[in-house]
Parts: sequence; C-alpha cells; structure tokens
Amino acid sequence: MSSPDPIRVGFIGCGGHAFRWIYPALQFAPVELIAVCDRQVERAVQYAKRFGAERSYADHREMLEREGLDAVLIVTGYDAEGRPTYPPLAMDCMRAGKHVWMEKPPAASSAEIETLIAVSRETGKFGMVGFKKCFYPAIEKVKEIVERPEFGRPMSIIARYPQYIPADDEKGSLKGTPLFGFLDHLVHPASILLYLMGPAESLTYRRAANGSGFALLRFANGAVGALHFAHGQSGTSPLERLEVIGEGANVVVENGVKLTYYRPGGRGTGGYAGADSFIGPDDAAPIIWEPQFSLASMDAKTLNIEGFSREITYFAECVRTNTPPQKASLEFALQVMRLYEGFLREEGSDVLL
Repeated sequence: MSSPDPIRVGFIGCGGHAFRWIYPALQFAPVELIAVCDRQVERAVQYAKRFGAERSYADHREMLEREGLDAVLIVTGYDAEGRPTYPPLAMDCMRAGKHVWMEKPPAASSAEIETLIAVSRETGKFGMVGFKKCFYPAIEKVKEIVERPEFGRPMSIIARYPQYIPADDEKGSLKGTPLFGFLDHLVHPASILLYLMGPAESLTYRRAANGSGFALLRFANGAVGALHFAHGQSGTSPLERLEVIGEGANVVVENGVKLTYYRPGGRGTGGYAGADSFIGPDDAAPIIWEPQFSLASMDAKTLNIEGFSREITYFAECVRTNTPPQKASLEFALQVMRLYEGFLREEGSDVLL
C-alpha cells in the first residue's frame, strides 16, 4: 500500500526541545520539511542541514511569504515575562493561509485562545496544540475502553501527578515564579482528564504546606474527578497514575505505559463465605498491556509511547484531508486554559469553569 502524499511544512523554532522530540518525530509522519526558521539564523542553518530542510530563515514572515507551505509547526517556548510565545506566531501563520501545530502550553490565558479561535474561523485555517498525553497509546486505549457499553458510564476519575501547587501569594506573574512551572506542566494531567471525561464545569482545590494537594472536579456529564498533586514524592517513584471507574468496571494506567482493564466480573464462586479460590473465570479476568523492549519495533519507541510521532501524524492527516482536528484542537485548548485559570482563584473557592 502506498504512503499518503506528504504535506509541505515549515518549522518555527530551533531549540533543545524541538531538537530532541519534534524534529525527530517528523520522520515518522507524512510531512516534507521545506524550511526552518529561528531568530538566531545560524541555528536555523544548522537545523536545516541536520533535518533535511531546503531553506532556513531568521524571519518567519519571510518564510511564510516565500514558501508554498501547507502548514507550520511552532516550538518557541516563552518570552522574557514567562508567557508562551505561540499566539502571535500562530495568528501570522493562519493569516498567511497555513494550518498550525504548536507546542504546549499554547498561551498564558483563555482570552488568547479565544482570539486564536476567532482568527481560525476568520481564515478557515485550524490550529492544533501538542497535548501529547492525549496521544499516548495507553491513554487512547483507555478512551476506547470507557466508551464501551460493557464499561458503563464513566463515573469517576483520579489522576496523580507530582506537581507543586503555587500558593496564593505566588500567582502575581509568570516570570521567575512557581506559576511558570505550574502552567507548563498542569496541561499534561489536565488534558488527560478532559480528553477522557469531557468538559469540566467546576473546580475546587486544597494544598498542603509543601505545595502538594488535591483538586476536585465536576464534569458536564455528571461524573466527578480528582487530581492528586503528589509534589514531594520520591524521584525514584513512577511519575503518574490514572484510574477511571465506570459501572462495574475500571481501568488503570501506571507510569503512562502499563494499562490494566478490570473487566466486569468477580473472583471465584460461592459468595463471601463459600469462595474457595481467588481465581475467577477467564472471561472476566483483568487484561494487562505494557510495552516490550526486546525488538526494535515502533511500538516501543519513546517518540511513539510519549505521543510525539502520533500527534504529528494525526495533524498531518488533518491537513492532508482539510479536516479540523477532533483531538487537541483550539477549542480543547480553551477548556485546558480555563481549568488552569481555576487554580488562579483563591484556595478553597468553588470555581465555575
């Protein structure tokens, strides 16, 4: 079977994160890297040579004007005030007739995302954000499982992530404050919760003296969720854990890769007093998936397990078919940013999102 025709892309940003994760992911997606751009043009020249781009630029507007691109990828980080630099660049690209993929976090406020959505509608060009955890194979499988009739309605969810919650007096600005790291990392567990459960309606949170704590969410579908900020855990501990509970079934993801589906059923027979074995019937036994690393296969490649190659491939297919993304869209980014802004409110307050 022949591969789809590649889309022509430009790339704005030649930094370390892009070098390690995004440029290498392009080799697994149907894209042709035409040009790269960075304000330090010598870096753009080096990246063009290393990753096979035809030309390099110091000015993104010049690249947009001269190159016949289908889309632009943007990985530029933060400005001197700690604010993500994506909104103005993305607007320039969309107004130049290009679809846009940008790394997370996409903005410093929901208002900026609303402006991006308005420009997208004005130009007919869509944007997508690099919420990589929505593209983890394990998380995509959870999404499929919780939508099965046998699982029942997903009623509750809990995610554990070792993030520090800024105190109320640490929320004045992004530059040089814990709020900077909070914005950068909150999008990871937040995107998983919203991807699996849908929009959140309300949020309240409590923090401990060391910055760990819990947030309680209610979703529009009536389900509830908790986000455990496990700041202070050991550096040798698995980073994260997720569990979704339905109606007689539940599914768990440990460390982003090990997935266990506890199917509807029970252990043994004979009830509480009469059961003589902890082994239940095979057709109700838990199903466990985890990657194997003994073969040089794509399923064990970090770029795939962590979602990078999968999200770029998904974006390229959306561009190729001129189909706005259903995952990690600007509208989804707006939900994520509104959840983030809920934490800017005073601790203990019940915030409507």
